[in-house]
Amino acid sequence: MQIRYMHAVICLGFVAGCAAVQLESGAQQVRIVTSEPHGCEYLGEVTGNQGNFFTGTYTSNANLETGARNDMKNQAHKVGANTIQMLTNRAGQTGALGQGSGGMQETNVTYTGVAYKCPPAH
Repeated sequence: MQIRYMHAVICLGFVAGCAAVQLESGAQQVRIVTSEPHGCEYLGEVTGNQGNFFTGTYTSNANLETGARNDMKNQAHKVGANTIQMLTNRAGQTGALGQGSGGMQETNVTYTGVAYKCPPAH
């Protein structure tokens, strides 16, 4: 009984690790821009990340990117920001040597931006 329970917990954890990080309540209002917004209060840098060497192999590129973006928006919302100026985006890759493929696969994505509190748009 114990082994079956542990196996189920491990499987659920594995599947959850492959899903994109979810947006927290209120973070969906945070917008991402590519240039510095004017008339906004600087709140600091924020970083969002999704994936690692293990779960990233089994997570789609779309979920890695969406999860990293959602994580960054969640971090910005926690500090009171409503706008992020994107600074960098990086995708990590690890080699896949199984079956002689020798290919590369995206396993993690990290976004870094500057968080701002901007006045409401009219």
